[in-house]
Amino acid sequence: MTYGIGIVGAGMIASFHLEAIEGLPNARAVGIMDNGSGRGRAIAPQLDPAGADDLDAFLARDDVDVITVASPSGAHLDAAVKAAQAGVHCIVEKPIEITLDRIDRMIAAHDAAGTALGGIFNTRYSASAQLLKRTIDAGRFGRLTFASAVGPWWRDPDYYASSNWKGTWALDGGGALMNQGIHSVDLLQWLVGSPVKSVSGRIATLAHPTIEVEDTGAATLEFENGALGSLACTTSMWPGHFRTLTLAGTDGTAVLADDGLLFWQFREETEEDDRIRQEMLALPGAGVGASNPSAGVDARGHRAVFADFLKALDAGQSPAIDGHEARKAVAIIRAVYESGEKGGVPVSPQLE
Repeated sequence: MTYGIGIVGAGMIASFHLEAIEGLPNARAVGIMDNGSGRGRAIAPQLDPAGADDLDAFLARDDVDVITVASPSGAHLDAAVKAAQAGVHCIVEKPIEITLDRIDRMIAAHDAAGTALGGIFNTRYSASAQLLKRTIDAGRFGRLTFASAVGPWWRDPDYYASSNWKGTWALDGGGALMNQGIHSVDLLQWLVGSPVKSVSGRIATLAHPTIEVEDTGAATLEFENGALGSLACTTSMWPGHFRTLTLAGTDGTAVLADDGLLFWQFREETEEDDRIRQEMLALPGAGVGASNPSAGVDARGHRAVFADFLKALDAGQSPAIDGHEARKAVAIIRAVYESGEKGGVPVSPQLE
């Protein structure tokens, strides 16, 4: 089956959604819903503009089987629920929504309709992240003891001033953690493969006094398997540089830097480890999105997410990143916020 996919939202990320869809053999982009702004036509003048100014009309189109939601984070609920009510499958940009209650309403709507709901965490699909996941699952780290993720980014004041939703609790749902750092949070919990048991965190707004949300957040984590961890994500560190993610255990340590490898060492070495170091270890550049949201970003990760989603539809199964899976990173971040409000006391994320 070839799926007709409509894009809801016409901001910066919509063009990457379009490019990802166009690279799939079993999908075609059919339109962009832009609330009548005209940005959809500017992005893709070749697509049918029917329903571009009306979500209900857009979802009623006969050629829309799936929508991808690329609107502001706090507007995802409306599009996802209306899609379910219209019998349309739905893939949602990160964060899938900004509160757990809103995410649960989305999940319930699609469960009731028998339609699929998926989230977008494209950084899981880099070659390095996939390699690291296979290596963890194979037990080569021994007992996992420590995991950390750091997103040392910068955003100029113009970034927040360029829209009426960035940097707000109502539509951004948070700042450096919820918007920029959520990929790091998701990668960390997915790679460790053990639920986060408790979070102790603090947030602050240190470099952007005009925004409502945090531009600096840090937390310590305890996983159910006993491993400890740390998390730090910012938009306050000029000029910003590459993200890192460290996984370590009794038998090995590996460090990701953006989509590449910075360190790879195990107690029991193999010839494959030598090849990995020769072919994949490299000093990263300035960093994907470190100071510019679109810098270094391409459509490959989104295409992999969409491909998995459509494969799951064909098989009548849930996608790898379904609503429940996409909810986990938001639950961890909300726990950091709650801990921060309480002065840094430990909080258990509401993962279910």
